[in-house]
Amino acid sequence: MSLNTFGHLFRVTTWGESHGPAIGCVVDGCPPGIALSEADLQPWLDRRKPGTSKFTTQRQEADAVRILSGVFDGVTTGTPIALMIENTDQRSKDYSNIAQAFRPGHADITYHQKYGVRDYRGGGRSSARETASRVAAGGVARAVLAQMLPGLRITGYMVQMGPRGIDRTRVDLGTIGDNPFWCPDPVAARDWAVYLDELRLSHNSVGAVIEVVAEGVPAGLGAPLYGKLDSDLAAAMMSINAVKAVEIGDGMAAATLTGVENADEMRMGAAGPEFLSNHAGGILGGISSGQPVVCRFAVKPTSSILTPRRTIDAAGEEIDLITKGRHDPCVGIRAVPVGEAMMALVLADHLLLDRGQTGGVRGRIG
Repeated sequence: MSLNTFGHLFRVTTWGESHGPAIGCVVDGCPPGIALSEADLQPWLDRRKPGTSKFTTQRQEADAVRILSGVFDGVTTGTPIALMIENTDQRSKDYSNIAQAFRPGHADITYHQKYGVRDYRGGGRSSARETASRVAAGGVARAVLAQMLPGLRITGYMVQMGPRGIDRTRVDLGTIGDNPFWCPDPVAARDWAVYLDELRLSHNSVGAVIEVVAEGVPAGLGAPLYGKLDSDLAAAMMSINAVKAVEIGDGMAAATLTGVENADEMRMGAAGPEFLSNHAGGILGGISSGQPVVCRFAVKPTSSILTPRRTIDAAGEEIDLITKGRHDPCVGIRAVPVGEAMMALVLADHLLLDRGQTGGVRGRIG
């Protein structure tokens, strides 16, 4: 298997399987002199780890991250940073019934078709367990951004569970951590708790939509055509397990607007241009405009459910399959910190790219 690395200058390679001894990543291209410790990374992993509520998988993993290289005397050295997270609560026997069967809606069948062999234990490499490595790498990216862009803030939250969306007139970002769904609408969060309980007890699952916003992004990150900030963001979010769609700014809704409605008008402020709206999501022509960068992605329902589904096995026999094991009834919940991590990784990468090309020099206005 190839293509396990992403990024241009700030590059991340992940490794490991869901039920292997460990997972991890190597971060290459991190500038030297960045303050970094395991204690800096662990809080981000704690937000993603399983077993935090009845609405996520009950697999119990500490997700304790170890820094194996690239840090000396509390700062990065500029050499590759190796991170490792041990797997401690695998129950591979739960997956014995799918060793030769393909779960509908899962990557089982395509892995088999491509490679002729697959690790069926928890999905192996296709498992969302891999995203813990991304969150750890995202912690390194956040440390870089904290030093180079101290005003940057990345916030992720769920805006929709199944058909039930938030009411944006009730949004209070200060309440995101007060419920298990990373939901900024307290009323919607209470509704989702009842709704997901019903689905969970009926052996079903549901999808979700996640929004990630980066505030304090300077103008000038990204490049025209083949190095667009939004294309790299879209690729990063789309690479997350179970993601089926990505939007920047108004996204698909922009197609319903007229030119008059869609244009983000400008006025001159004391500190430079000021936009009167943000339909573009903070990116114009692939380059950040200085406005908040807004990205949304849709996550499909968890494929592993206890409700029988029609499928086939490796011998080509038609069967009905029940998938046992511990699974998220809504995988979108734990996708929130993963989306934040991917935003941090892309922004760190583009910040270094811009520094290398322009040195941070900007065209003057006014």
